[in-house]
Amino acid sequence: MNLPTIDMSRTGANIKNLRQQTGMSVKDLQDIFGFTTPQAIYKWQKGLAMPTVDNLVVLSRIFGVHLEEILVLKMDESIQKSA
Repeated sequence: MNLPTIDMSRTGANIKNLRQQTGMSVKDLQDIFGFTTPQAIYKWQKGLAMPTVDNLVVLSRIFGVHLEEILVLKMDESIQKSA
C-alpha cells in the first residue's frame, strides 16, 4: 500500500513562498505566534521542523489557503501492508 508522507523540504519552501506572497516577514510571523526568537519559523522554512497542527491551522488562515495547500506530500512506496 502506498501511503503519503510529508516532504518537509518542499513544505518548508512552500511556507516561505506563501509568507513572501502575503508580504509578511519572518518577524511578522514570530509576533503572531508569540515566539521569542524566529528560529522555529526558519526551521519550518528550511524543512528542518514542521509546524504543529494548531500552528498549521493558523498559517492556513494567515495565508488564506487550505492546509492541503501548505503541505507537500509524496508517496512512500516502501511501506507495505501487513498480511
